[in-house]
Amino acid sequence: MNPKHIAVLVGSLRENSFSQKIAHALAEQAPASLQLDVVEIGDLPLYNPDLETDAPPAPWQRFREQMKLAQGVIFVTPEYNRSMPAAVKNALDVGSRPYGKNVFGGKPGAIVSSSPGAIGGFGANHHLRQSLVFLDVLPMQQPEAYLSGVDKLLAADGRFVPATAEFLGKFMTAFSTWVDRVARG
Repeated sequence: MNPKHIAVLVGSLRENSFSQKIAHALAEQAPASLQLDVVEIGDLPLYNPDLETDAPPAPWQRFREQMKLAQGVIFVTPEYNRSMPAAVKNALDVGSRPYGKNVFGGKPGAIVSSSPGAIGGFGANHHLRQSLVFLDVLPMQQPEAYLSGVDKLLAADGRFVPATAEFLGKFMTAFSTWVDRVARG
């Protein structure tokens, strides 16, 4: 059986960010039924309807094509000011336009939010979830993933401590089941 292709959108644009580390850990923990690929969002020009011509910006075209091919999407995001980062919101705007050509619609989704603080990106997670519902992404309900104190979850070698790695593995197993469930209708 061929693995399902899952797009991973990383909300932090910082090199070597916690979100990037989480995305790599998710890929390592993914069951063989899923192939995770990070889709770049940092190069997307801000959405502007005036650029929606016969030749929209090349990064928009690349992003839309990659998302059309994806059979699911995982958002890995930090929390900025109790919400999602601008790069994530811009990716949602670019991918959901022009009207009637939403590349996210009907796809199974999941959110992993993180923060060095105590609430693990709760605000980002829930603001993002609101947008996903509107865009007809089918977000996995359980398990939820809020990684609190993310800066303390890494071992000296840069990998996640065993308990966190185990949690991410269980999360990915649940997401694989969710992807299959959505595919069956």
